[in-house]
Amino acid sequence: MTAPAHSFNPFRTLVAHRNFRLFWFGQTISLIGTWMQQVSTSWLALELSNDAFLVGLVSAAGTVPILLFSIPAGVFADRNEKLRLVRILQFGFLIQAAALWWFTWTGNITISLLIGFVLISGVLEAIEIPPRQSLIVRLVGKEDLQGAIALSSGGFNFARIIGPSIAAVVIAQLGIAWWFGINAVSYLAVVIGLAMIKLPPGVDVASETNRSTWHGIVEAFRYVRNDRLMWILMRAVALFSLLGIPVLTMLPVMARDHLGRGAGGYGAMMGAFGVGALTGTLLIAGRGTQIRRGLVLTASSVSLGIAMAAFGLSTSYPLSIVLLFVCGLAMMGNNALINGLMQSRVPDGLRARVMALYVTVYIGMHPVGSAIAGWFARSYGVSATVAAMGTFLFLAATIVFRRYPELRRT
Repeated sequence: MTAPAHSFNPFRTLVAHRNFRLFWFGQTISLIGTWMQQVSTSWLALELSNDAFLVGLVSAAGTVPILLFSIPAGVFADRNEKLRLVRILQFGFLIQAAALWWFTWTGNITISLLIGFVLISGVLEAIEIPPRQSLIVRLVGKEDLQGAIALSSGGFNFARIIGPSIAAVVIAQLGIAWWFGINAVSYLAVVIGLAMIKLPPGVDVASETNRSTWHGIVEAFRYVRNDRLMWILMRAVALFSLLGIPVLTMLPVMARDHLGRGAGGYGAMMGAFGVGALTGTLLIAGRGTQIRRGLVLTASSVSLGIAMAAFGLSTSYPLSIVLLFVCGLAMMGNNALINGLMQSRVPDGLRARVMALYVTVYIGMHPVGSAIAGWFARSYGVSATVAAMGTFLFLAATIVFRRYPELRRT
């Protein structure tokens, strides 16, 4: 039931693969609840503490475990059945969200408990990301892997667009506790979907399971380091994350201090980025195996730098909206393509570990890039900082794709 090869259909992979369809719909519904919870935990932390440091600590509690545990979790995932792991961990998310709803609804939540709940969520996410990322190839096969990864990114960005909007309505009508309750219910969708998936016969467990965790980590590092293209891609991930993410980190400051906009303007700017990101992933999903990934990756990487630099210099609000759309289009297209290239190349027995390395590098560069951007913005202004980082990204991307022509040929 696959669409003709020449047609443009971003949802072709959903139509063709029942297992991926169950996974995608459940995951997207769950992600809407997750984005609602991310908004609500920060707001609740502010209500409970009225302390910016503790608000930041709550946010860090959800991120730090990913940096600490994702790589060992990748070893564990490669040595176990991935679908079973994802089912168990998604049920864990449901329990965590339900408990957070109960404590908030009964008025027993404290800032310490909130940090603890977010920390539990971060640990679960750190363990769940590697098997979930590496499960996709078992749902669709390698031929449709790029389209499936792009659609997964599309679902993520769709949830990011509408999740906070729904959260705003919920808190106004029902109160903050019900944000968490709706998130708990949203996990039922993915738990039910995962329970209905039936995988074809195949092996997704590494053959050597009696070695130490450290040996498994070293094996993954050695593979990435010795595979020239994988090593280039991993360094590209670090570069694009370091220089590209500050466009989002500095967005509220750009909105208020450079463009003179309030919360509504900031929300519209975030929305423009999200719509661009969703568009980029759907375009890649629509082309499927026909896409010349190396050329598109080159174009999206260079375009991201140019759009960032232009956004930093722009004094026009409408133009800034357009440039943020381009930034979202280029950034998420870039991410989906690199993820697809890596997954189509890595052996099945190393897949979860290598994707854990990818996630750790990608997320690990976020705070570094944000800290650098914040320091320069304080000293030289936010407009100059965003423009400079966009310029550096453009120059770095140009150098990378000139120095490594194999990237353009992939």
